[in-house]
Amino acid sequence: MQKIGLIGKIKKLISFCWHNEQLMYIFIGGCTTLVNVISYWILSLVTDWGSIPRNIVSVSLAILFAFFTNKLLVFRSKSETFGQWAAEFVKFVGARLSTMVVEVGGVWLLYDVIGIPDMVSKIATQFVVLVVNYFISKFFVFRKGTEHASGL
Repeated sequence: MQKIGLIGKIKKLISFCWHNEQLMYIFIGGCTTLVNVISYWILSLVTDWGSIPRNIVSVSLAILFAFFTNKLLVFRSKSETFGQWAAEFVKFVGARLSTMVVEVGGVWLLYDVIGIPDMVSKIATQFVVLVVNYFISKFFVFRKGTEHASGL
């Protein structure tokens, strides 16, 4: 049996993670969460907006980031025409807008109603949204073999 050096083990681990849809989704989801939370935090520092407008802007930025990274890196969806790409984009944004309602409502409930600190409320809602978004993306938006059947 041949010994694998540290570099070989790291390459093997990266390859395993790169080809594992769930691990890639968790990683990209974490990056999307960072885009969301950091933009929310920056908006809280530089504006006097309430939690709802800050949430809408930060979630919108995260949705755009998530579409491209999920399409290209997680689900590796290929669009042959602009219509196919647009159909995926519309489904993705529509699905994410529905979970944005959950997120904005969750932050409002936890922060504005219950009184849990702002950033704690924001981060807490991310866990629920991450799981729901995975299933929506996998089974509704980026369905392998059927996502380009109709186009737009």
